[in-house]
Amino acid sequence: MEAVFEKFYENYHNDLYQFVFYMVKDKETCEDLVQEVYIKVLKSYHSFKGESSEKTWLFSIARHITIDYFRKQKRKRIAGFFDWREHGELIKDQNPLPEEITVQNEMISNVYRYLDKCTPEQKSVLILRYIQSFTIQETADILNVSVSKVKTTQHRGLKKLQTYIHSEQQEGGDAE
Repeated sequence: MEAVFEKFYENYHNDLYQFVFYMVKDKETCEDLVQEVYIKVLKSYHSFKGESSEKTWLFSIARHITIDYFRKQKRKRIAGFFDWREHGELIKDQNPLPEEITVQNEMISNVYRYLDKCTPEQKSVLILRYIQSFTIQETADILNVSVSKVKTTQHRGLKKLQTYIHSEQQEGGDAE
């Protein structure tokens, strides 16, 4: 079992952690949920049939554990403060100017705030597709929906984000 854990940890931990964190936006909760994912994987690895990739199977488990967490909280979303200064590693530019960092952080923060306004399905699809870089088929497998459902949900989610961004540009500030 230790070898199974090490393999999953080495291959998928960063992506798994990031996925759960984007969903719950709380470091401690994320760590607890990721630990639950690994426990579930270790307990059920013997029943993995190989009908999907291990990564798809792992993220499907993570998604279900995250949904269960929200159900236990008796609400669909957690309002939390996401401090982008602690997560500056998400900015890929190696030598940005301070002004560029400020603009990028504000834009990223706005996108994630708008993402919270999407439905849970739209949020899951957009995170899996654009943050985790899963294919449409992998996203469909993780969410246990059809490819066409992923495409439709993705389209609607992107349209909703565009609406918020456009409103903000028109108003010259927040689109809330």
